[in-house]
Amino acid sequence: VQLQASGGGLVQTGGSLRLSCAASGSIFSINDMGWFRQAPGKERELVATITFGGSTNYVNSVKGRFTISRDNAKNTVYLQMGSLKPEDTAVYYCNAEHVVVLEGDYVLPPVDYWGQGTLVTVSS
Repeated sequence: VQLQASGGGLVQTGGSLRLSCAASGSIFSINDMGWFRQAPGKERELVATITFGGSTNYVNSVKGRFTISRDNAKNTVYLQMGSLKPEDTAVYYCNAEHVVVLEGDYVLPPVDYWGQGTLVTVSS
C-alpha cells in the first residue's frame, strides 16, 4: 500500500488549503485514515482522523477551522484547512490503517501506512 499526499504550499494567514492523500496498491480494506503534522523542532502530532463510516476527530487547535473527509471508493482522504495561522506551518503526513481479512473472517493485525509528507507554510 502506498500513500501519495498533495496540496501543500505557501499561504498567507487566514487563507485556505486543501490536502489530498490517495492510497494505492494491493488494498484490501482501509479503516481509519488521518492527518498528522510535524513542525520544525516539534514532535509529530495528530491533526484529524476519520473512520470508514465517517466519524471524525480533531485536535482542539484546529476544531472549527479544518475539515477531514474521505472518499472510500477512491481510497482518498482530504483535509480542508481554513483560517490558517502561522502555527499551522508544518509538514503534513497522511496515515491509513490497512486491514486484511482472511478466509473464516480471521482479521490480521492492522498495519499503518504513511504518506511522504507535504509542506504547509503559513506566512504572517
